[in-house]
Amino acid sequence: PDLAVLIIPARFVPQAVQDCGEKGVKGAVIITGGFAEASAEGEELQQQTTEIARKFGVRLIGPNCQGVNNPHHPICASWPLLTYRGKVAVISQSGTVGAAMMDWFSEEKLGVSSFVSMGNRADVDEADLIDYFNQDVNTEVIAAYIEGIKRPAQFLAVMDRLQKPLVVLKSGRTPKGKVAAESHTKSLAGADAIYDSLFEKYNVCRAYTIEEFYDFAKAFAYLEPPKGNTIVFITTSGGAAILGTDQAEQEGLDAAPLPAQVVEAITPLIPAHAIKANPIDLTGDATAQMFGDVIRETRDHFDTLAVIFGDPVEDASEVVTPGANELVIFLGGADVERHERELMHLKSIPVFPTPERGIKALAQVMDRKVLSAPQKPTLTLAATGTQLPPHEALSLVAAKGLDCAAFALADSPGMASDIAQEQGFPVALKISSPDIVHKSDAGGVQLNLNTPAEVEKAYDEMLERVRKSFPQAQIDGVLVNKMAPPGQEVIIGMNRDPQFGPIILFGLGGVLVEIFRDVALRHPPLTREDAFEMIQDIKGYPVLAGYRGQPPVDLNALADCLVAVAQLAEENSKIVEIDLNPVFAYPQSALVADARIIMQEGD
Repeated sequence: PDLAVLIIPARFVPQAVQDCGEKGVKGAVIITGGFAEASAEGEELQQQTTEIARKFGVRLIGPNCQGVNNPHHPICASWPLLTYRGKVAVISQSGTVGAAMMDWFSEEKLGVSSFVSMGNRADVDEADLIDYFNQDVNTEVIAAYIEGIKRPAQFLAVMDRLQKPLVVLKSGRTPKGKVAAESHTKSLAGADAIYDSLFEKYNVCRAYTIEEFYDFAKAFAYLEPPKGNTIVFITTSGGAAILGTDQAEQEGLDAAPLPAQVVEAITPLIPAHAIKANPIDLTGDATAQMFGDVIRETRDHFDTLAVIFGDPVEDASEVVTPGANELVIFLGGADVERHERELMHLKSIPVFPTPERGIKALAQVMDRKVLSAPQKPTLTLAATGTQLPPHEALSLVAAKGLDCAAFALADSPGMASDIAQEQGFPVALKISSPDIVHKSDAGGVQLNLNTPAEVEKAYDEMLERVRKSFPQAQIDGVLVNKMAPPGQEVIIGMNRDPQFGPIILFGLGGVLVEIFRDVALRHPPLTREDAFEMIQDIKGYPVLAGYRGQPPVDLNALADCLVAVAQLAEENSKIVEIDLNPVFAYPQSALVADARIIMQEGD
């Protein structure tokens, strides 16, 4: 046999897998729960099962899953029943979320190409399945519900060769949700901002609700991608069309005015009291014939026709065409509407229940970034090792070719004064201590010192303040920094995530990064094109591009800084964190004013 489906008590599963292996079975679906998700004993049992499977070359789905379902072959080894043959492969860490998707695709007669409930992912995981369905001839769209990535390196390799639309519903976005995800199937949920950056890099469509998960997958599979962003609303409900227009503008679609020739063409075809603008409101007197006439006259003038049936319209299913540039929105639940909606489903026409859901789904299939995507949360930079002395951190950064403000370490007031005179006034003094991360909060920063006497006085006062606040801190001395000319402050950073490795960060600098939390993240390797995208992704980009008469900063210099930091992170695996804040951006250059680098503990 090719496949075994195990629905037996967990304690008998290891022996059953061994029996399968001895008989030459190459695949097993373990529906049974009570493994790693349940207890330490269950985790041991899961490990034992996996080792036996590897010994005999048996690939495992599960345990603690709802099975697999493939209507194209057909095979039904799952709790959800076999459904229609469709275009979307559904992969889910949650059996119930996956089963709900199956139910919706079945109810709308769209079906799936396959369904796999991964469960605990003891063997086969999301990287394996996405890679498989990326090559599957029956699959056009992949929809994956995940709580965490099991093998980050393999997942990223699969993303590199991804050719098909991938819609991901990633849970565990909040701190409490992350804890719940990690306890659900023992997944490392990971920092959500990192997932956002990875999905953006690999053009993955992220859903934030189960409804979006279904709508977006359906849209990629069955909606014709628009050639442009113009849209016309043809409706029996003015209110629904207004809601759709609001959503369209939010998504970057253009509800352009009707051309005069269209107004002239539709006027004799619709009631005199109908509204001949965009939206075209046919009112409650509309018939299927009117809808068909208006669709015909507007089709060549707009990239998308949003057809909203707000009242029972008999034969509505006869006037919309599969594969055409039509977005069908069908409100209500009267018998006529239910019947017409079902006829549309039988033609594989995707139907959306509200204007907002339909427009938002349409926006995903357009070749652009969705303007309404939720603001990315910032990545918290947390010390997890040994902090390099500031002068060593700046030296490491300067060695990568980045311009840094002149710096030197002083161990006495007189030495600080001599360095300041050599650098040229004004200067800044900054405490140098591996135990003090935020120097300003500790009273360890003094700016705009203009004379040798000011430097010596500031040196003594700073040490007194810091020793009083942090009596146990190791103090290496005081860094003397040439003051940089005023410029636009930005932050450039790196945090080495335990799952995905180095993640590069860019945002407005100084205290602004903590106040506005407006940052862009990317996973190396970083090209200059990637760097420019990061710069343009932050909401504060207009400040950098030149705002209200201010000159633009040197974006090329900032891009070079980002690429250099990414290279530094890739070349030095023992660096766990880099924080260049601020970097001063000028019209023709960029200058690193301060650097913090954290090494692995013990390095």
